[in-house]
Amino acid sequence: MKTFTYERVHTPAEAAAAAARTPGAKFLAGGTNLLDLMKLEIEAPQHIIDIGKIGLNTIESTPVGGLRIGALVSNTDLAAHPIVRRDYGLLARAVLAGASGQLRNKASTAGNLLQRTRCPYFYDTNQLCNKRVPGSGCAAIAGFSRQLGIIGTSNSCIATYPGDMAVAMRALDATVETVKANGAKRTLSLDQLYRLPGQTPHQETTLEKNELITSVVLPPPVGGVHIYHKVRDRSSYAFALVSVGAILQKDGTGRVAVGGIAPRPWRIESAESLLPSGAKAFTAQLLKGARPTKENEYKVALVQRTLAAVLNEANH
Repeated sequence: MKTFTYERVHTPAEAAAAAARTPGAKFLAGGTNLLDLMKLEIEAPQHIIDIGKIGLNTIESTPVGGLRIGALVSNTDLAAHPIVRRDYGLLARAVLAGASGQLRNKASTAGNLLQRTRCPYFYDTNQLCNKRVPGSGCAAIAGFSRQLGIIGTSNSCIATYPGDMAVAMRALDATVETVKANGAKRTLSLDQLYRLPGQTPHQETTLEKNELITSVVLPPPVGGVHIYHKVRDRSSYAFALVSVGAILQKDGTGRVAVGGIAPRPWRIESAESLLPSGAKAFTAQLLKGARPTKENEYKVALVQRTLAAVLNEANH
């Protein structure tokens, strides 16, 4: 791990201001992803801003009947919250499908949203990776790509977004609230938050370098059956090959977001009108324009089969 300086702040505004005045700064919350990347020298921040004492660790109802989740609420507390379990069951199930109990105790809500890819070529500093070293190339495209992306990718990167929680958040129409160093605030949908790789895969979000996520807001619950299915190589502590998060109504309509196949949680709202027609029709529209490799083309069929299992469960 390379040498860095350290600072503890006590308010969100103080955190954003510290990032603005210090080149090469990174926020530290739970540290479950950042510290690993620092040990491998994939991330080498010059300055660490510890935001663990700035509050933002509560879950509160919004005036319109939704929930505001503080950025530093732990994954454990989020999944266990009675309102989340009752009204946003998809979210609780997705969070519990990720990592281990020990990691969920430390991982924060905002940090989970901002975790970086687990592409093996990103983690291997002997390999070419445009995320790690912009412009160096992508060894994954001609390499071992079984776990990597089939849609939303580019000629510069085929890495996938690894998380579970964000898949549920996307289906729930969650938004994130942020603050900048000058005090300006904004609200972003998850589609606005995450960038597709294009020619700049190292730019993974639209956040500015001094911008801090302060909360995630869920709209009022929509009811229905909430299901999260995660297909992986082993039954625990593994990232998804394909995951499906769904909220399904009795009339066959619903919302579906998919993980493990793209650089961000993948949802195409226009395809959801095809859900009553079944998994095949929906998947064809959801994955329109997909560019799988020979090693991961199985994911096209796996998305369809996983969704079919979800639809079958919802009807029984």
